This record gives sequence, C-alpha cells and structure tokens, in this order.
Amino acid sequence: MMTGIRARFALFVAVAAVAPLLIYGGMSVRSLRSATEQSVSAGNLAVAREVAARFRDYFENNRRILEAIGSQMQDLQLADWQQQRLLKNHVMDFDELRQISLIDAQGRPRFSSRESPGKFTWPINQPRRFAVARLDVDADQLPTALVAIPFDDEPAPGGWIVAEISLEQLWREVDQIRIGSRGYAMLIDGEGRIIAHGDPDKRALAVNRTLATEDERRLATLSEAAIGEELPRVRTDTGTMVAAPAKIGTPDWTVIIEQPEDEALAVAQRLERQLYLAICVALLATVAAGSWWGRSFIQRIFALTRVTDALAAGKMDARVAPTGRDEIAQLGTQFNAMADRLVELQGEIRTQERQVMFGRIAAGLVHDLSHPIQNIGNSCKLIQRVYDDPEYRTTFRTTVERELATVKRVLEDLRNIARPMPLERFAVDLNASLREAVETMAPLAETAGVTLRAELAHEPAYVEGDLFAIGRVHRNLMLNAIQATAPGGLVVAATEVERDRVVMKVYDTGCGIPSDRLPHIFEDFVTTKRRGLGLGLAISKKITQQLGGEIRVVSEVGRGTTFELEFPRAAEPPIAG
Repeated sequence: MMTGIRARFALFVAVAAVAPLLIYGGMSVRSLRSATEQSVSAGNLAVAREVAARFRDYFENNRRILEAIGSQMQDLQLADWQQQRLLKNHVMDFDELRQISLIDAQGRPRFSSRESPGKFTWPINQPRRFAVARLDVDADQLPTALVAIPFDDEPAPGGWIVAEISLEQLWREVDQIRIGSRGYAMLIDGEGRIIAHGDPDKRALAVNRTLATEDERRLATLSEAAIGEELPRVRTDTGTMVAAPAKIGTPDWTVIIEQPEDEALAVAQRLERQLYLAICVALLATVAAGSWWGRSFIQRIFALTRVTDALAAGKMDARVAPTGRDEIAQLGTQFNAMADRLVELQGEIRTQERQVMFGRIAAGLVHDLSHPIQNIGNSCKLIQRVYDDPEYRTTFRTTVERELATVKRVLEDLRNIARPMPLERFAVDLNASLREAVETMAPLAETAGVTLRAELAHEPAYVEGDLFAIGRVHRNLMLNAIQATAPGGLVVAATEVERDRVVMKVYDTGCGIPSDRLPHIFEDFVTTKRRGLGLGLAISKKITQQLGGEIRVVSEVGRGTTFELEFPRAAEPPIAG
C-alpha cells in the first residue's frame, strides 16, 4: 500500500510553521485593519477636499462678480440711475444672485437692484475684506447668504457691495454626494450650525439652522495635521460614523464626510474573519495531517533535482533510481520515461530539421537553377542547327556566360553560408562602387519597367572593405528592390557622409514587407518571395558585419522598403593602381 508522502510532509510543515503562522496571522490582521482605516480615511478626506474646493470656487466666483461690478461703477462714472440699472442687469445675468446693493459706511443703501432693500446691519462692523454671513431661507425654503466686498468711492468712502446669493446649488451638490450606500456629506458654518445635509432625513436640520453634534463641531475645529492617519469617528443619533473634515476657508465653513462605521469597515471585518478562519484551518490541517514525515522524502527530492540539473546540462543518459512505493517513486519512474522519450524526440527533431532544411535547399536550387539550365539547354539544341550563323554564336556565348554566372552566384551563396569567404580590407570608394552596381543592374531594371537611380554624396565616401563583397551587397539589395517594385516604380541607391560614418541606402516604392516578417528577413533560407533559397539578405548582413558595419531595414506594406547600411568612414582614399 502506498505510503502517504503528503502526510509526512505536512508533519514537518506543522512543526516548523505553527509559531510563524500565528505571528504572521496576527501581524496580517493588524496590518489589514490599519491599512483599511487609512484607506477609508484617505478616501473620505479626498472627497471632502474636493467638495470644499468646489464650494471655495463657488464663493470665489461670486467675489469676482462683485469686484467686477465695483470696477465698472468706479471706472465708468455712471449716473445714479445707470448704476442702479447696472446692478439690476447683473442680477438678471447670474441666476444665483437675488439682489445686489451698494451701501454706505452706516449700512444705508445708496443703490440697489431692489426698489426697497432696507437698511443693512451687516457687514459694516466686519473687517474690510470679502465676507460671507447671515444665512437665511427664502419663501421656497431654499438657503440664501449675504456676500460682500469693500467699496470706496467719492463721496461715500467706507461702503460695501452686498449681494444676496442662493445656496441652492450647494444644497444640490451636497445631496449628490454618496459614500457607499449610507454615507453622506454635510456642511456646517463657523458657529457649528448645519447649512446643508445629504441625508434626506436630516435636511430639516439645515433649514432650521440646527447645531451639529458635539463630536461634529469638535471635528470641524481640527486641522488635517491634527487628524493624522487615524480614522476620526463621531457619534450621532444614527450610530457611530467615520468622518473626514475639510475647511473651505472663506467663509469659515467646514465640509464633513460621514459614513457608518460598520459599512466603511465591512470589507476589512469580513477579511479579518476569513483570515482568522484560514489560520485556524491551516493550523488544524497541518497538525492533523503532519503525523508522517521522513528524511528519505527530502533526500529523494534532492536526487530528482540533481538528475534534472544533469539533463538540463545536456547529459541525456542521467536517470533517477526510484526507491519506495509512494508518489516520489512514481514521479521518478515517470521522470525516467520522460527522459527516454525526450531523447527519442530530440533525434526525431534533428531528422525532421535536416529533412526540412534539405527540402528548402532543394526547392530553392530547383527554382534558382532550373531557369538558367533550361536556357543553356535550349541554346545548345539551337546551336546545333544554326552553328554556321556567326551572329547566333555570339548570342549563344552571351547567353551561356550569363546563365553560368547565375548558376555560379547560387553556388557561391551556398558556399558562403557554410564557410564565409575571407574578406580583404582596403579603402573603397563607396560612391564609385555603388555607381558601378547601378550601371550593372540598369538593364535588369529597364526590362522590369522600373526606374533605377543613383543619388551619390558630393564628398568622398571612403570605407575600409572588400570591393567585390561590397559590390555583391549592392547588387543583392538592388535586385531585391527591383523584384519587389511594380512596373513604373522607382528604386534609388544613395550614399550619405555623416562625420565619421558613411551611410548607403537602397529604397523602393514596391510592395513592402509585412511587419511580422521583418525580424526574420536576414536569417538563412528566409525569403519574402514565393520561391528561392533566401540567401541574399543573409549573405549581405554577414558581409556588412564582417566589414564592421550595420544593416537596418524599414518597410511599410504598400509604400515601399528602405535598406540602410552604415560603415565607419575611412581616413584615406583608395590606392590607385
């Protein structure tokens, strides 16, 4: 019967992990509770700050309106009726303005948007700065307040511009704030009276200007620095609430965000219960299941690890010596079977890779050599019939030489892939090399209906390299560009000199290369054409790198392709001879 290896392992875990698990569990619960409270506090405080900022902007906007009115009245030199009309027009233009009055130092109205504004006892006793006070409710049970700014002119210095504004917008914003499902916002003034409350059941408190609770009034007097990272709590008639205050500034009002404590910390409390349960279950499970444990378990694990390392290092004959009748023994047996199968698969993969490679080479050779061999064969058959024609003998010789050069180039590509040819380094004029390559490829471009043009740098472009090898790279790139460009297209070969570097570019207006194939176009036997060996770009890259250069490609499907070669600039011109 199979020995329970899991039981022996569990005993070791139980003995070694009980104390750390208990310590970790206690620390996790404490950290979870602290992090949750800080998160709730930070979230509520952020909401309170945002609301306070919106209210601050609201009063700041009204202050700017009154300042603009004062500036107009001082600058425009208006008659009395014009100043009164100006105040009425502003009341009509701004919905939150109920009335605007210009009062003197004794509180008597000089001009007003109302016909009978009455005498103001406020703010003539206040410091001469922007002020907000005297909250009230109108006939629609909506809150209003007085805002004022100092106004000095002749012949009545020491006056004020006083406006009655509607706070309905503030009420609406407070009503829209929800924290969770039972959290609300409230607004209290400097005396601790409720101005607005988001709880529908407590809106009457705002209408009656009721005092907030003692805890709420105390919280409103605290600064954010005094609160710190703790989660403030206040007691209300509906229970204990977590709260966050934010002061508006002017006026001296405070926004308080309140949320029931049981709702705010519900997730943390649930996670604490789950964590306690998980700790208890883990302890009971490890102690109950940890009755069997043996050293052989660990030793066999190490033995299996050593064999795994040996296989990873390439020692494919390494095997496990299974002992026992438990899961580790089964694992060892299965591991050996896997290693045997891995050796078999490795051999099969090598065989398949060789077959695929030979197939690709054979298909490429058939494609690249069949046409020139066929042309040579046809020419040989025809020369037997018209041997006496001197003109055709010349044509025959030209055809055979051209096709044999093609065959030779294919064979050289294969040889260079297997054994790269050594390159001689001497100063080469890249302009001259590229011009010669363009002249060589011009007939092919003309036959394909493609315009081939050279754009050479005006200054010498010398590089250290092999003239034949560099010319081969030029021809490979231009041949690919011509083959990829439709009749009527353009292929340009250009050189540029950039300080200590020489750049050669071949770009075309052809079909382009798909982005998924770009990373592989320089690999051996990879081609974007339908058939062929796909060695041209691979050889071009190897030659470029042998000469200390770099080759890059940029392509866009339907727009064309640009190959760019960059070489170190040679200090000396090529040797004449």
